[in-house]
Amino acid sequence: MFSELLFGTGTAHIIFILAATIALGTLLGKVKIGGITLGVTWILFVGIAFGHFKMGIDPKVLGFVKEFGLILFIYSVGMQVGPGFFSSLKQNGLKLNMVSIGVLLLGILVTCLIALFSGTSLVTLTGVMSGAVTNTPALGSAQQTYLDTVGTSEPSIALGYAVAYPLGVIGLILSLILLRRVFRVDPLREDERLHKEHVIETHDPDRITVVVTNPQLDGKKVWELARLLNRPFVISRVMKEGEAPELADAQTVISLGDKVFFVSDPRDSEAVVTFLGRQIEMPQEVWDEESRNTELVSRRILVTRSSINGKQLGSLQLRKNFKVNVTRVNRSGVDLIASPSLELLLGDRLTVVGAESAIGEVAGLLGNSQKRLREPNIIPMFIGILLGVVVGMIPFHISGIPLPVKLGLAGGPLIVAILLSRFGARFHLVTYTTISASLMLREIGISLFLAAVGLSAGPEFVSTLAGGGYVWVGYGVLITVIPILVMGILGRLVFKLNYFALMGTLAGSMTNPIALSFVTTGSPNDIPAVSYSTVYPLTMFLRVVSAQILILAAL
Repeated sequence: MFSELLFGTGTAHIIFILAATIALGTLLGKVKIGGITLGVTWILFVGIAFGHFKMGIDPKVLGFVKEFGLILFIYSVGMQVGPGFFSSLKQNGLKLNMVSIGVLLLGILVTCLIALFSGTSLVTLTGVMSGAVTNTPALGSAQQTYLDTVGTSEPSIALGYAVAYPLGVIGLILSLILLRRVFRVDPLREDERLHKEHVIETHDPDRITVVVTNPQLDGKKVWELARLLNRPFVISRVMKEGEAPELADAQTVISLGDKVFFVSDPRDSEAVVTFLGRQIEMPQEVWDEESRNTELVSRRILVTRSSINGKQLGSLQLRKNFKVNVTRVNRSGVDLIASPSLELLLGDRLTVVGAESAIGEVAGLLGNSQKRLREPNIIPMFIGILLGVVVGMIPFHISGIPLPVKLGLAGGPLIVAILLSRFGARFHLVTYTTISASLMLREIGISLFLAAVGLSAGPEFVSTLAGGGYVWVGYGVLITVIPILVMGILGRLVFKLNYFALMGTLAGSMTNPIALSFVTTGSPNDIPAVSYSTVYPLTMFLRVVSAQILILAAL
């Protein structure tokens, strides 16, 4: 019976081998060597070992498992990076994305030069490049493009990925260490310098109290102040001389000497204070205490009603209808200014100030039900996958490439997921997924994909290495190290990036969370993580597309 499970052909054998590959690989992924772990990539190596010892699975079944796992993984990645994809293209992330794109283009250039001078197939080197830059979606994209174009799979793509991946991780970390030595950076001194230069700022909104001293504002209403300054800020409460604080609304009249409590983006705070008058020290706790004495309370309300998803905050008219004030909106752990044009999404937490009874009515309007968020939104997910598969099969032509290009089962779902996560609310699609559910979907997808890739590559892995495939390891090191060192130097000397932003950008250019973990461990601030997340969406997209283009160029 046990022999049938290991070497058989039935359903039980397929499930047993997949489960054993994923379980053992995940377990090995928790082992650290020198503080570094390859994580879920161990599933690939366990699959290779099983395949080498003839514990494989029918190729047709493996093909389905691989492609279905890839779709689940790439779709969940798209949903994760989608909300930040378009904002990462704005001016404040331009330098970081230029450095990241430079790393990508140099990697492609090195890959093509190796193919030109070594005689190694560009198809194989695309797999090596995917491993060298530790980008599994690029591997899936390359394999799928080759299969769609030729009609058969090419094992050397996965083999190249497998042999290059370990030193891709180690080479990146060693390159970051080398850059730190070259520039003689002391992280603590760099952090102090950035604080002095006001480069490091809090990402939370400022909550400030001012005394109104601007004579031009005497008698003006709150809505007039917002129009005059034309900056995003919210006046939450107003305290007139000798009176208790009152909740501010659009019609509240401001007088000289009033104490005003407002919330704004840190970048706008100085301008708002100058506009209103003079800042005074009055902790928020004082306002909260005064509010309790006047029956005003502050509560966080969760948006869980589907009908609210995608609506602008101003369209709800909460001030007018309920006499409450929304001071900020927390989304995925980040506080946003509660401007009228802000589109609310399922899962947002609104900080609302007002009477207890009014806040209860607002909670009823918005939903405020944790249970509702625990229910998975299956329909939008499979609609997205369906559309992604359709988009992936649409051919289009690129000048210079003889064959039509398809986004395939990697690129199609990725693009659709990015678009739905950003604009789905406008079409009444609730794309919200809990973090735990999203991570589970992503991990199941990548685990199935890596297991299938490893089991497919296993039978030929050892013979390939013995037949000269070991040189791929060296090629992978060149593809990893050269772009990182070149763009690291340019990023520091030409783009004038601070050390922390540069390290996070370089880790993001390889979409490598292991390198990010290494960088953030030695960083006294969160700049590396912010930089990583700034370049990650665009880089991930370009990695997938560039792998397809290389395969098509090779054919």
